[in-house]
Amino acid sequence: MAIIEVDDLKKSYDGRSVLDGVTFAVEEGEVFGILGPNGAGKTTTVESIEGLRRPDSGRISVLGLDPHRDAAALRPHIGVQLQQTQLPDNLKVWEALDLYASFYPEPRDWRSLLDEWGLARQRNTRFGKLSGGQKQRLFIALALVGDPKVAFLDELTTGLDPQARRDTWEHVKRIKASGVTTILVSHYMDEVEELCDRVAVIDRGTVVALDTPAGLVGSAAGPQQLRFTLPGGTDDPIDLVAAVPGVTDVRRDGDRVIVTGTGDFATAVTAQLARHHVLVADLRIDSRSLEDAFIALTGRPFDH
Repeated sequence: MAIIEVDDLKKSYDGRSVLDGVTFAVEEGEVFGILGPNGAGKTTTVESIEGLRRPDSGRISVLGLDPHRDAAALRPHIGVQLQQTQLPDNLKVWEALDLYASFYPEPRDWRSLLDEWGLARQRNTRFGKLSGGQKQRLFIALALVGDPKVAFLDELTTGLDPQARRDTWEHVKRIKASGVTTILVSHYMDEVEELCDRVAVIDRGTVVALDTPAGLVGSAAGPQQLRFTLPGGTDDPIDLVAAVPGVTDVRRDGDRVIVTGTGDFATAVTAQLARHHVLVADLRIDSRSLEDAFIALTGRPFDH
């Protein structure tokens, strides 16, 4: 069942089109990713769904409600972590949670959120003294304190170190496990691949693709590469490999061989080498990624 429906959303600023017919639907309980480079229209789309911006045209339904006309009725059922969230440096963690809980008619017990999100030891810590990862955990807790049915997480891991990013990903998985429908806005390919059930790729204000991460990667039907190292004294296998169906190019760089091809060429190449008793080392297949899918869809590299 679609819990969010966005149909032909359009928005312009000073004559410049930011959204140009954005359309998608989000199913109940899924983590739905909105992926795109900076300036693609991601945040404008999400803030329109949240009711923070009014689109020029189009239709939005969240839990069967219009975010603008039914704002008062919708607000208790959504939780929002904004891209530029900030709190007063002197506000303590428990004070922030207590304050946000007061905004909702039936909030969760914020004390349980302290334990749930690993903030119990920081209960009396002031916001300005928290690490980047601790701040993100607090922002998630604040987004969930109203016990929402839908949570919006906008550029959640920007500026975090790799370990803090990974920790935050685990928190998002816990949100999904609790049954909360989650909209995750990101410009990180790996983040979307790791967390999202489906993803809308937005570029220049329009949805250029909508699929599962695996489906998008599969759509990048360009060539792949197989690389391996030849031990000393091994005969040159270039002619042998070049004859394999699906291989489009073979080149040698010292003792390294790089094979380019399409389809299931990699399996055929390894089988060919085995049949002719050619020993290789450090064999590696370069996997396709969402980056490849983006280039295939838009014709240009992903620009963060």
